Amino acid sequence: MSKGTQTLAEDGQAAAPEAYGSGAHPYTTSRVEMGGASARVSQSYPFSAAGKLFFSVDGYSYVCSGSLIGPGIVVTAAHCVAEWGARRIYRDFQFVPAYRAGEARYGVWSAARIDLTSGYLNGTDNCAFDGVVCDDDVAIITLAPKQDPETGATYYAGHNTGWFGYGWGDFGFANTPIGPMAQITQLGYPVALDRGERMQRTDSMGVRDVNSAGNHVIGSLQTGGSSGGPWLLNFGSMPKLEAGIAKGYDATPNTVVGVTSWGWIDSRVKQQGASAFTSDNIVPLVDSACARTPAACM
Repeated sequence: MSKGTQTLAEDGQAAAPEAYGSGAHPYTTSRVEMGGASARVSQSYPFSAAGKLFFSVDGYSYVCSGSLIGPGIVVTAAHCVAEWGARRIYRDFQFVPAYRAGEARYGVWSAARIDLTSGYLNGTDNCAFDGVVCDDDVAIITLAPKQDPETGATYYAGHNTGWFGYGWGDFGFANTPIGPMAQITQLGYPVALDRGERMQRTDSMGVRDVNSAGNHVIGSLQTGGSSGGPWLLNFGSMPKLEAGIAKGYDATPNTVVGVTSWGWIDSRVKQQGASAFTSDNIVPLVDSACARTPAACM
């Protein structure tokens, strides 16, 4: 449910195959800004709804990624906001949508409240390892609103950046002979790519992996820092269809169906996973946040 062209490489060489690691899972990962220093693609929708998350743990600074699924509602990974099983929430959250090399075109936004499942917080969530490859590595951050100095009206980040939709229950995943599959676009700020200063995009086929607690898995070059970044279906600006051309199934554009949760320690594998969005995690988390702060969702 849910609320190709080909070019030749330079110098006349044949186009190279897609990158893949020892996990044999094809993907393409590239910087969102494909132009020069003046390019600002990441600051235009739909990219602008994704951003970088800063927070502190025991006085040390850490980073993750996240995205807006409402004007003031950020979805990220639970391990980016809390320690699994320790019943403690991290501190000093700041979300910067469309972050780019130190720029905060749409401002820096503080957290008003954090929501995650009780199972993840108290350590009873079903995980393949302690806090890793889990059913519910998903969290919601409700942002604190700001006030327009001229009008006095309150507003949220998404009123300027736009926001994504979200889906659950294998929304957009087609049943195939090898299991549910969907084309995924992943956005994030992995520290090992451009030092985490530029938004990165990965496109890969997402599959449900029964050997990874039923998590969705993609091929990806992204690394630490990408955690919490959105996994999107039908990404981009949809074209206008001529008469007689129908959309495919589950065609809602820019729909988040998971967030980056984990990757292999062995960097040669080049796969990452996400807890699937379900009616037991993303739905009650968003419903609770929106019931408490309706303006953040409208």
